Amino acid sequence: MSHVTEAEPVGPRAEQPELKRVMGPKLLLLFIVGDILGTGIYALTGEIAGEVGGAAWAPFLLAFAIAMVTAFSYLELVTKYPAAGGAAVFVHKAFGVHFVTFVVCFAVMCSGITSASTASQAFASNLAKGLEWEASDGQVMLIALGFMLLVMLINLRGVGESVRANVVLTLVEVSGLLLVILVGFWAMTQGKADFSRVTVFESPSDKSTFLAVTAATSLAFFAMVGFEDSVNMAEETKDPVRIFPRMMITGITVTGIIYVLVSICAVALVPIGELAGSETPLVTVVEKGAPDLPIERILPFISMFAVANSALINMLMASRLLYGLSRQEVLPRPLGRVLPGRRTPWVAILFTTAIAFGLISYVTSQSGSDIVKNLGGTTSLLLLAVFSVVNVAVLVLRRDHVGADHFRTPTYLPVVGAITCAFLVLPKLSGRDSEQYVIAGWLLLLGLVLWVITWFVNRAFYAHRTYLHDPDHLEDD
Repeated sequence: MSHVTEAEPVGPRAEQPELKRVMGPKLLLLFIVGDILGTGIYALTGEIAGEVGGAAWAPFLLAFAIAMVTAFSYLELVTKYPAAGGAAVFVHKAFGVHFVTFVVCFAVMCSGITSASTASQAFASNLAKGLEWEASDGQVMLIALGFMLLVMLINLRGVGESVRANVVLTLVEVSGLLLVILVGFWAMTQGKADFSRVTVFESPSDKSTFLAVTAATSLAFFAMVGFEDSVNMAEETKDPVRIFPRMMITGITVTGIIYVLVSICAVALVPIGELAGSETPLVTVVEKGAPDLPIERILPFISMFAVANSALINMLMASRLLYGLSRQEVLPRPLGRVLPGRRTPWVAILFTTAIAFGLISYVTSQSGSDIVKNLGGTTSLLLLAVFSVVNVAVLVLRRDHVGADHFRTPTYLPVVGAITCAFLVLPKLSGRDSEQYVIAGWLLLLGLVLWVITWFVNRAFYAHRTYLHDPDHLEDD
């Protein structure tokens, strides 16, 4: 068992500069909205409709409610401990078990890098589609790798540049979804919508009504994740204790409303079977509502910006997560090194980019398999498991009085959050595809191997430091 000390860092850690605080309320809000409005809504609407029929808005609404409950737990923790590291730091403070902390860290980091890598591959595919270029798998992979290299350079340049890029990408991303909503409303005034479908529940699979709803909610939850990434930017936010609660609640609410409106427009304009069978459901919605609009030429580029935003934010989150945990001595200390001039965690950025390069190569080579189709569900599975632990950590840390004002969530909310998140993780009851558990199992096995390596590295370091400071050793010399 290993506990994190709260003493001031000494030695090399003390020499590292702090991260630069550049994010105010508006930038933080755009960061949260841009992170949640990722690639999920552009691809998941049809699949969710395939699970529950015209009531596709209901799983989005349930996912929104679960996300909001868990967000309140994150708000108490991030305002109580406003430092980079996120869920893993909170769990370590609550339980002090190195292995549990490492697994949480690895699960969150893996979800972020995997999402960013998949988004990079989607960026390359959308670019080729928008240019009407029949690119080979190898060419798509090279474009994706080049894009990830660009993301790395933006992150190395500084969080200010990264967040400014996020602002532009978020505005483009939101414009695509607003286009769908506006076309939907316009089509409704022209009598092209069938609102009777919106209230019809039907599951074409053999699942019961309960399992169909839980499976669709688990899938829809992937579109709601992202708000938790913002807590890893706490050290780069101006006055996080004051602005985090308002901005996070506002951001989740805005995205939840957009998702519900998009799903209602989708099922009202497109028959369920056609919507569920479409690889680009939102393109199909706009084609039905406004057939004269050249959406097939516009949406690939909008989607390209949307997935680019997801990749940028996820890589920001992953690098800050590693930085925060290295400062807590849960991960090797070199990952906490910061560029003196730019004040960005350069070693963590290079490390996460290297992992992303490997994942991009893998995802591209497996582009036709079920593995890629299940990556979104696996990401949701890992994060829901983490959220369950975070909700428990809130209650455990109530005994830790920090002596400063912070947000406090009603006690019943973490309890509800822990139960609902854990339920959506359980096999069979959650209605998940078994392949998601297989993928998650392999990822956690890899995490176990990395934990063993980290444990031996840290043990060797402290043994060497003890030896150098041993009085008997100094006398012998």
